[in-house]
Amino acid sequence: MISRRLDGISSFIVMDVLERANEMERAGTHIIHLEVGEPDFDTPRCVNDACCRALKNGHTHYTHSLGLVELREAICEYYGNTYNVSVDPGQVVVGSGTSPVMFALFAALLNPGDQVIISDPHYACYPNFIKFVDGEPVTVPVFEEDGFQYRPEAIQDKITEKTRGIFINSPSNPTGNLLSAERTAAIAAMAGPEGPFVISDEIYHGLVYEGTEHSILEYTDNAFVLNGFSKLHAMTGLRLGYLIAPPSFIRPIQKIQQNFFISANAVIQKAGIAALKEAGPDIARMKETYNKRRLFMIDRLKSLGFGITVPPTGAFYVFANARHLSSDSYRLAFDILEKAHVGVAPGIDFGRHGEGYLRFSYASSLENIAEGMNRLETYLNSGPLLKPEGAQ
Repeated sequence: MISRRLDGISSFIVMDVLERANEMERAGTHIIHLEVGEPDFDTPRCVNDACCRALKNGHTHYTHSLGLVELREAICEYYGNTYNVSVDPGQVVVGSGTSPVMFALFAALLNPGDQVIISDPHYACYPNFIKFVDGEPVTVPVFEEDGFQYRPEAIQDKITEKTRGIFINSPSNPTGNLLSAERTAAIAAMAGPEGPFVISDEIYHGLVYEGTEHSILEYTDNAFVLNGFSKLHAMTGLRLGYLIAPPSFIRPIQKIQQNFFISANAVIQKAGIAALKEAGPDIARMKETYNKRRLFMIDRLKSLGFGITVPPTGAFYVFANARHLSSDSYRLAFDILEKAHVGVAPGIDFGRHGEGYLRFSYASSLENIAEGMNRLETYLNSGPLLKPEGAQ
C-alpha cells in the first residue's frame, strides 16, 4: 500500500509536458521548448573553473552541515551589498538546491494543521512542500489586472491563529511580475516574532528588467529567505541553494540537514563562492539577452491575441491569458504540443486561478522563441481549438 502522505501530492504538470515532449523527440519530432524554466546559457566559466580547482585540490569531503563558512560569508556580503541588510553567516543554511532547504524550513516551522498563505496562481510545488509535513496551504487569489500582485487586505482576511507563514515570490513564477515595495512593506507589517513569518522566495532576484526587486529582509527580520544559484547563475544541474532564517530556527533546521542531507556538495559550494564574487559580467550579458527575448515574446503573444494586461518585468516567464481559446489549459497545452510541437505550461499547474492561462518561458534562444511563435500562429490559424465553455 502506498503511503497516505502522498494522497494530496499532485504531479508537476510542466514536467509531464516536458516528458511527453521528450518522447516525441525520441520519435523524431522537433520540439520547441517554451515550457521549462531553465536557462539555456552555459554555466559561467568562472564557476566551471572553480569546480575544476576544487576537484584538483581535493575538496571532495563533507563540509559543515550548514555549509562552508566562506560561502555563507559570501552570501551575507552579497545581501549586504545588494539590499543594504545585515545577515550573520550563522543565519544561513546551504543546501543541494533550494528545494531541500524549503523542505527543512517547513518541517521546522509547521505542526500538523498549521497554515501557510500562498498566492493563487503560485509555483506549482509550494502546496506540496506544505502538505508533505501535514501543513495546510491557504490560497489568496491574485489577478491579472493587478499584475498578479497580492492585495494585502486579502491576506489579512485569511490570517487565523493557525497561520504560521505568508509566502511571497517576487519576481514570480509563473507570472514574471514584481511585488511593489508598498505591498511588500504592508505584508511585512503582518509578521511578528512568533509568526506569522514572511517566507520570501527570492530565486529570481537579479533577473529584473524594469523596476526594482526588494528582499523581505529590507522590511522585517521575522522572515525566511529562499534563494539559490540555478536561475541567475545558470547553475540548475549543479544544485546549490540556501536559506536565511531567524536565529532561533537554525539549530532545528540544522538537525534536519544533518539527518537527511548531511551537507551540500563540497565542490559546488566552492563554485558558489566564485559565482557570487566573479560572475557579474556573465550575469549582465545573460540579463540583457533575456530582456530582448522578453520584449519580443510579449509583442508576438499580443499580436496572436493572448491577453497580457500588465507586462511581466522579471524572471523569464510570460503568463498569458488564453481563455478565448479554451477553459481547459491542460488540454490546450497538450494540444499545442501534439499539433504545433511547442511545449508550454498549462496555467492549472499553478493553481485554480491559473486556469485559462498558459505560461511561456523565454529561457530559450531568440531563434527558438521566434520559431515557436510562428508554429503557434499556424496552429491558431488552423482553427484547432478547444472552444471555451459556452462557445458555439
